[in-house]
Amino acid sequence: MSENNSVNGTATSTPITSPFLKTLVQQIRAQDSYGFYRSWSDELILKPFVVTKKKKREISVEGEVDPATILRINAFFRAVASSVEKETGLISHVVVDLGHEGFGWALVFSGRLLLAVKTLRDAHRYGFDSLEKLNEEGEQFVQKGIDLAKRFPEVGNI
Repeated sequence: MSENNSVNGTATSTPITSPFLKTLVQQIRAQDSYGFYRSWSDELILKPFVVTKKKKREISVEGEVDPATILRINAFFRAVASSVEKETGLISHVVVDLGHEGFGWALVFSGRLLLAVKTLRDAHRYGFDSLEKLNEEGEQFVQKGIDLAKRFPEVGNI
């Protein structure tokens, strides 16, 4: 890797300014117990989340879901939970249930309140067209979770 954390020196160094993307990077770095990502830029850490439609077609859905893909799914929903928790003060948890065929769901909940639900299909191909789409979907989950937590705070505290 070069000094700008890219292969072949082609990385752009646009700073990540979105609160959701910053939280997502924090979640990934928090799980990095060996310091593998210590010298990586935020953009490089988020790069595996961007999977173009062409690349998705190339990914086989046969066999087990790649462990790195499962970690990305978990990190995304942990970032949603963390963002909701920061805003509402309700402790949020994540459950991802994924079968070996790539089907399942992700749940973000607080107490008995379900803050976010996502049905996962073809998890082998999990990703977003761009960082903007990643941020947009993450922010939508966060906003819906915050709205629910504010509407039903007593259920979130059970």
